[in-house]
Amino acid sequence: MNSLIEAINIHKVYPGPLHVLRGVDLSIDAGEVVAIVGPSGAGKSTLLHILGGLDAPKEGQVIFNGQDLYALSDIKRAQTRNSDMGFVFQSYHLLPELTALENVILPAMIKENSRKTSAIEFAGLKLLEQLGLFPRASHRPNQLSGGEQQRVAIARALMNGPKVVFCDEPTGNLDSVSGAMVMDTLLRLNHTHRATVIIVTHDDKIAGRTQRVISMKDGLLEHSLRNKLFAR
Repeated sequence: MNSLIEAINIHKVYPGPLHVLRGVDLSIDAGEVVAIVGPSGAGKSTLLHILGGLDAPKEGQVIFNGQDLYALSDIKRAQTRNSDMGFVFQSYHLLPELTALENVILPAMIKENSRKTSAIEFAGLKLLEQLGLFPRASHRPNQLSGGEQQRVAIARALMNGPKVVFCDEPTGNLDSVSGAMVMDTLLRLNHTHRATVIIVTHDDKIAGRTQRVISMKDGLLEHSLRNKLFAR
């Protein structure tokens, strides 16, 4: 496989000072499904946000798809996030005044303001159908269950055909059944869309279903273990 993301000597320091990341080196291949695990405060979410271009490191580089992510201008980095990355968080971050379909197509409306809305809506409906949510397309978030809202968030993350989907505790607010369905969805998108999936999680069952588990402690990588039983 080819490396899609390479983190080189990543440090992150917050006021205090709080040294959250202490020189992280990490390579993730295109098409991998990776879990990042570790205790609270280990730096998992901070690392995920830095890999996704959301939070600049104090020191180090992130090479994404051959480009130095933080050498790009703010506008170019935002365009890269919109075009090549999808994000799924523990809190679904759906806009309450929009329908499920409108939430899903929002990234495409931002990216392709010259495309016909009808074509974008068709693509959004197709994604909702793939995730079993076609009948819920016109519902607003407060009319959906937690699991349904998270699947809408996943559909939104896929809208622009990203190379990678970053997931920060995507099952944290869900019961075990809904959480398993969300994980099924993420593995299916890896298979059908060939998207790289990176998941920060505290859930051993979720981590156990990924291709590789990266363990963090005190701002450093402890170890990286491949799951020989990995199956989509």
